[in-house]
Amino acid sequence: MDVVVEPGIGWMELNEYLEPYGLFFPLDPGPGASIGGMCATRCSGSLAVRYGTMRDNVISLKVVLANGDVVKTASRARKSAAGYDLTRLMIGSEGTLGVITEVTLRLQKIPQYSVVAMCNFRSVKDAADVAIATMMSGIQVSRVELLDEVQVKAINIANGKNLPEYPTLMFEFIGTEAYAREQTQIVRKLVSEHNGSDFVFAEEPEAKNELWKARKEALWACFAMEPNLEAMISDVCVPLSHLADLISRSKKELDASPLVCTVIAHAGDGNFHTVILFDPNQEEERREAERLNHFMVHAALSLEGTCTGEHGVGTGKMKYLEEELGVEALRTMKKIKAVLDPNNIMNPGKLIPPHSYTVRVYRWEILDLYHYAQLMCNYAKCQRNKVNARVFSAEGVLPHEIE
Repeated sequence: MDVVVEPGIGWMELNEYLEPYGLFFPLDPGPGASIGGMCATRCSGSLAVRYGTMRDNVISLKVVLANGDVVKTASRARKSAAGYDLTRLMIGSEGTLGVITEVTLRLQKIPQYSVVAMCNFRSVKDAADVAIATMMSGIQVSRVELLDEVQVKAINIANGKNLPEYPTLMFEFIGTEAYAREQTQIVRKLVSEHNGSDFVFAEEPEAKNELWKARKEALWACFAMEPNLEAMISDVCVPLSHLADLISRSKKELDASPLVCTVIAHAGDGNFHTVILFDPNQEEERREAERLNHFMVHAALSLEGTCTGEHGVGTGKMKYLEEELGVEALRTMKKIKAVLDPNNIMNPGKLIPPHSYTVRVYRWEILDLYHYAQLMCNYAKCQRNKVNARVFSAEGVLPHEIE
C-alpha cells in the first residue's frame, strides 16, 4: 500500500486523510514536520523502532536537479535491483542535490489494538538496560521512550501532573488485544528484574493519548522550568548495545554542569536527545552548553555512533563529519555534489563541509612598461607569448574544484 503526495503536506494532515481508509504513514517526528522536510533530513521519530526511518518508508521521489532536469528516482515496485539507489541518495541530502517535488510513501494498516505502559527506575542506566533487554527479547514493541527525572519534573510543572520524578520508560505494544496484553506482561517481568517499579499501563484511547501527549510536548515542557532561556539539543545515536554506556556517561556530565539539562531518548534504537537550557546573553553559559554537546558527540563517535540520529547535519554538525565518516567518504560526497550541482546553487553551505582550497598565485616580472600596459588590457588572455615575463603558479584547487 502506498500513496503519492507533494512535499508540502504535513505528516499529521496526511494521516488524517488516510484514517478513514484504515491506513497511516508510520513516522511521527515533530507535529509541524512536512513530508518534504522529512525526506530532506532523513528523519524518524518514536515509531522508528518498529517501522524504521524515512529511508525505509519512501518508495520513490521526483526531483528537480540544478540544471533543470526532472528525475524520477525509482518505480513503485515493492523491490527493485535496477541501477543505483537514487532514492536513498536524495533522502537526507538536505536540499543540496535537488528539489523534491513528489514523494511516493509506503503505508501501514492502523493497528487493531494498542497498550501504553510506563515504569520508573533508580537510574537512567537501569532504564536503558531494560530498553535493551526488551529489544533483544524479540518483543514487537512500537515505541520505547526514556525520560530522565529532570524531564519528568518539567512535564509535571508544565502540565500540572504528579508523575514520580524518576528515570522513566514508556512503551507501546500493538497487535491483537490478546497479543498486546501478553507482550505487556512479558515486559512487566523484565522491568521487575531490573529494579523497576510503578509499572502502570493504559488501554483506553484518552488515557493513552494523555501519556503520549506529555512525551510529544517534552521540549516545550522544559521551558516551563526556565521560560527565559534557550535550548541547545543534541541528537546522538549509537548501536543499541552501547546505549546504556553512553547515557550513563552523558548523564554524569550533565548532572555536574551548572546548566539545567534533560534527557529524552528513543531508547529502542539507540538515539537520545539532551535539552540543554542556557541564557544566550551569557557567553559563559553558551560555551558550557557547547562543551556538553561536544562531549556527547565525541562520546557517541567513540562508541561507533553518529552525531545526528534524525535531525540532520545542517551547519551545526558539519565539523563532526570527518571524524565520523572519514576523509574518503567526505571526498566522495563532495564529488557527487560537484557533478549534480556544479554551481553550488542548491542550499549552499549546508551538509557538505567547506572545500579546502588554495588560490593560484601569479608573479610577473615586468621588463617593459609598454608590455605591462598591454598585459593589463589583455590579462584575461594572459598573452604570455607577447610579454617577456615569467609565471609562477602555486598549484591548488578553486572552491568549486574537488581534491
